[in-house]
Amino acid sequence: MLSVNNIEVIYNSVILVLRGISFTVADGQIVSLLGPNGAGKSTTLKAISGMLRSEQGEVTRGSITWKDSRIDPLAGEDIVRQGVIQVVEGRPMFRHLTVEENLLTGSMVYQGGRQAKTDLERVFHFFPRLRDLRKRVSGYLSGGEGQMMVIGRALMGHPQLIMLDEPSLGLAPMLVEEIFEIVKQIQRESGVGVLLVEQNARAALGIADHGYVMENGRVVLDGPAAQLRENEDIKEFYLGLNQRGERKSYREVKHYKRRKRWLG
Repeated sequence: MLSVNNIEVIYNSVILVLRGISFTVADGQIVSLLGPNGAGKSTTLKAISGMLRSEQGEVTRGSITWKDSRIDPLAGEDIVRQGVIQVVEGRPMFRHLTVEENLLTGSMVYQGGRQAKTDLERVFHFFPRLRDLRKRVSGYLSGGEGQMMVIGRALMGHPQLIMLDEPSLGLAPMLVEEIFEIVKQIQRESGVGVLLVEQNARAALGIADHGYVMENGRVVLDGPAAQLRENEDIKEFYLGLNQRGERKSYREVKHYKRRKRWLG
């Protein structure tokens, strides 16, 4: 289990970004962090994965534990070796390498890549399209193909918890649906836990077991995903629905009064 316990994060010793965040991800569970830009979602993932140090950020209060051991003092590479792997926003890849070569780089964190051939077949099971593209130079992939590849590369490291940062960013709705279905399949067949940061609340809550809503560096609402989907504030502010369950008109979206009850 991952447990984030009342953490605060400061950048450059000055800028307070997270203000007492707490949540848990049980083994094999899909948990979604929702919220607008600037809420602190990506910073939360970086705090867990150890990437903050590269951006002059630090956890200044609280603790992060993974399977009852603290990981917030550890370097990022040590956290990866414990089975906690982040797929960062923007689909970064080695663009001059082939798809297969990119995938193989992910295998080095697990037993030095000695199971690479078996692990490739596992990735191709979840992403059959990558098998056909295995010799293609990664720089020529589409956005959806690139997203599949970076998730596959993370799987090569045998994660027990995979953290996905905005996997739907810049993708067509049909591709978003396909990728989220695959993420659910990975969780169901492999028992891998998933911590999902996503602004597409409809897609995220469609596969999540539990959700947390963040605003201004704090968790302001949480609950089972099915319950959040029926919450009037979630419908209004994240799903774009009015109280009758109908899609809002442009006029409603433009002129509505901001009245989130959790901020009242």
